Amino acid sequence: MDYGKYKYEVQKRKNEAKKNQKVVNIKELKIRPAIDTHDYEVKIKQAKKFLAQGDKVKFTMRFKGREMSANDLGSEVLNRIIEDLDLVGKVDSAPKLEGRQMSMIISPEK
Repeated sequence: MDYGKYKYEVQKRKNEAKKNQKVVNIKELKIRPAIDTHDYEVKIKQAKKFLAQGDKVKFTMRFKGREMSANDLGSEVLNRIIEDLDLVGKVDSAPKLEGRQMSMIISPEK
């Protein structure tokens, strides 16, 4: 077999595999534990839009100062987000605390 022909076929297989793959983007939404109702609704609306497009959504909750002692407020907000997005997405990684921020990832339903 000709080496040039072999290289051509390998390249063609690579291109075909690349054509069939799906790129998944992660969109990040940053929130605070003392988020107001309207701000919360705007973030939920953005998350629903991102999930409808097929992107994953990462929620990051930042704690400042004394908010670190009230981690339960942050987890309550993230649990409320999980309940509100239950129909359009599922939780990939549960809320976990990493230093001064708590994060979770939600992926779209199939």
